Amino acid sequence: CPNLIVLIANGVFTFCRMLCKCSTVKFKLKKITLLLLSFALPCLLKLLYNHGMVVGSQKTWLVEPFWSTSQYVHNRKNSKYLQLNLQINCTAIYECSPVEVGKTLEIRKGNIIDLEDEDVELMTSDCDQYLLLRGYQNNLISEVEKEYPLAFSIVVHKDAVMVERSLKMIYMPQNIYCIHYDQKSSNSFKSAMDNLAKCFPNVFIASKLELVHYAHISRLQADLNCLSDLLESSVQWKYVINLCGQDLPLRSNFELVSDLKKLNGANMLESMKPSDTKKERFLYHYKLSDNSNEDGQVLIKTDVEKEPAPHNIEVFTGSAYFVLSYDFAKYITSSVVAKDFLAWSADTYSPDEHFWASMVRVPGVPGEISRSEAEVTDLQSKVRLVKWSYLEEALYPPCTGTHRRSVCIYGSAELRWLLDYGHWFANKFDSKVDPVLIKCLELKIRERQYFWIDLNPQKFSIYNHSENFWG
Repeated sequence: CPNLIVLIANGVFTFCRMLCKCSTVKFKLKKITLLLLSFALPCLLKLLYNHGMVVGSQKTWLVEPFWSTSQYVHNRKNSKYLQLNLQINCTAIYECSPVEVGKTLEIRKGNIIDLEDEDVELMTSDCDQYLLLRGYQNNLISEVEKEYPLAFSIVVHKDAVMVERSLKMIYMPQNIYCIHYDQKSSNSFKSAMDNLAKCFPNVFIASKLELVHYAHISRLQADLNCLSDLLESSVQWKYVINLCGQDLPLRSNFELVSDLKKLNGANMLESMKPSDTKKERFLYHYKLSDNSNEDGQVLIKTDVEKEPAPHNIEVFTGSAYFVLSYDFAKYITSSVVAKDFLAWSADTYSPDEHFWASMVRVPGVPGEISRSEAEVTDLQSKVRLVKWSYLEEALYPPCTGTHRRSVCIYGSAELRWLLDYGHWFANKFDSKVDPVLIKCLELKIRERQYFWIDLNPQKFSIYNHSENFWG
């Protein structure tokens, strides 16, 4: 057995090192490696943890042990849910230790319980208590960050606890945050978001809320509603970033500010020539179906052809997610060209994936990308890192979590790849798939913030008292 353990451990360690370090070159797995991951790793885990540490698919794991067993949440868990405490070393996860990664795989086999929307609604009902227990008083910022505020548009519709975690990881008192929730969201989710916003002087709910349908203009309008509100704020922010509920940051605020300063007013977003398939999205008129599915009404294509885009706008495609300068955002909300293009896009499929990509190519706009310049792909744009199942092994290492609609929901073995690749945010994360990755990512982001703050002689901590922040 000892020899077998050593043999398997060496093989798994080699696999993990390859997985973490081969991020910028083609990553092709051999069948022997897949067999190693599928059979040898579980064997190793069974040998190492056969003494009752983490065995059994029915074991219950609380993502938030303190909150889940406290009186501060609605669905309080009693002591029977507190099973053996499994300590995870996030530095070892980052280094792809087979033992630590193995622990996360065992957790994923069990029953993972996270906070429900009702829990977040209650835990945020007492702001002073929530801010103290959640550790906001331990945040640090520098004078550099204080003088370079950012704006965030956060469009969400479910999983309040993931929204709460995301906000905690990106929150800074000099920044400003607009949250738009879908009118179709549950009442408890809406209440949780309302309570969360009330706990901060610089977080607010969008003044106009949309009934959002997948691939419909309403998704784009949600961001535009937040954008208008953010521009009316007294905060003189430099860039606006939009996120969804399953996005998390890969950079500390200090690092993000440092990178954005280097843009010198340019915008960062995807912008590519459309494929023939993508052209179908805006060459024909689309309408909402009469029937609804679990996501609501869906868009269906008609045989009605559309007129060319107004103002001789050349249509480019990209992503719904962006980092836009203040001047460009102001142009979008005030320009007749932008308003006409928005109206033209209203009956297209997923207009949020061509609106921003096209407007940034319009001659003369702030932070313009010339039409003749090269395409900006999702891997070239630093905005948002996404793993598509059909590009794994060709452009990046395989997903170690699971897939949903061809998108990887990351696993812990990808922590190092995520942090080292160079992007600012990533999608998707799900605490029910891998809670350890989310916890370790938060820890590493905080460590990076402290590291850079320690190099800056001017710094101050954040403290909350009666909704007043000072340093």
